[in-house]
Amino acid sequence: MLTNRSWTIRPAEREDRTVLSDIYLYVRRTTFTWVDPGQFHEEDFAAHTRGERVFVCEDRAVGIAGFLALWEPEDFIHMLYIRPRFQGQGAGTALLEFLPGWPVRAYRLKCLVRNKRAMGFYASLGFQVTGNGTSPEGDYLDMQLSVAAEMSG
Repeated sequence: MLTNRSWTIRPAEREDRTVLSDIYLYVRRTTFTWVDPGQFHEEDFAAHTRGERVFVCEDRAVGIAGFLALWEPEDFIHMLYIRPRFQGQGAGTALLEFLPGWPVRAYRLKCLVRNKRAMGFYASLGFQVTGNGTSPEGDYLDMQLSVAAEMSG
């Protein structure tokens, strides 16, 4: 497993849609094991990212490792999905650090409570819990990037 990989972050292109849809479907089915996998569909990616800015993380040797979808009007990170074999190798961090104004802007996101790995990842970057709620996939926490934590870290 390589951990010192050099990632390239770029805006998603039309040609990426099939790969991104596959990543979205596969990661949801394998991560959200408490949800009926029949709830997740190939066409979800296109529907769930409509109007959002999508960034891709890739490595020339291995291809696309994951993506981030941003709802810009509210600085809301709607999705951050990394193929399991690339998790823990800096792809998610690279995508976040590519965001406009990172880490000065107080980006927000929702994270499913049962997704312990993601909860730990976001907390390690300075995201703090600001609220909670319930979705069809389960309970979630609203989180916001703490600018003070990022600037002192």
